[in-house]
Amino acid sequence: MKELIKKVLKGIIVKTKEENIFSLFKKTIFRIRKLFYVLYLKTNVKKFDINFTTESLIDFVFYYGEGLLNPLQVRSEILKLIQIVKKQKPKVILEIGTANGGTIFLFSRIADKDAIIISIDLPGGRYGGGYPEWRTSLYKSFCLSNQRMYLIRANSHEEVTLNKIKDILNGTRLDFIFIDGDHTYAGVKKDFEIYKSLTKEKALIAFHDIVIHPVELNVGVNQFWNEIKQNYEYIEIVENWDQKRCGIGILKKK
Repeated sequence: MKELIKKVLKGIIVKTKEENIFSLFKKTIFRIRKLFYVLYLKTNVKKFDINFTTESLIDFVFYYGEGLLNPLQVRSEILKLIQIVKKQKPKVILEIGTANGGTIFLFSRIADKDAIIISIDLPGGRYGGGYPEWRTSLYKSFCLSNQRMYLIRANSHEEVTLNKIKDILNGTRLDFIFIDGDHTYAGVKKDFEIYKSLTKEKALIAFHDIVIHPVELNVGVNQFWNEIKQNYEYIEIVENWDQKRCGIGILKKK
């Protein structure tokens, strides 16, 4: 907790040296509020260690902490995903695309009490840079006492990243993958092809953004999803096929 406070305050000091007094005042107030909400979240996540509903988990990430954990999902869709994955009680989870940390919190609460949870996030670029360094401590506070969380800031497509994942797994295999990183056709295809080889039989592999998006966004998840879903037992979780965003597809590995 002390280290988190130091990191946030250090960021405030560095930023304020470069700004005028009025701007400094407004931004300092904003950062202090942010620190307050971070501390609030770190304290309140422990309420969900036992005796919670999936609905209460979803409400927490959507409506508390001034949006710091907003999972960038359609509420009904991520709720249904969490309910499905919870039944599997996964012991080993891989998330590609950490962003605000809302989904990694949800996964920590529906996973096995001794689970390994790995989240990869590209440090920069269109599909990366989802969180600054100070969030690392917040995300790791989500773990239950015997869970292990690994936050990897790297390109999921690179061999060095794959090797790092293999080292962490040390021969164990993945129960669940959530692919929400590079949304281009080539990018999502590569994530699937690289990491499905690390899964167990009957593992679940979920994709975010399977709904057709506006062409200018260059989101190719829908195209890849339609190519592969017929080869698997699959579920589509979509509130409205005309919503032009989100949508979750789940494959069950044979």
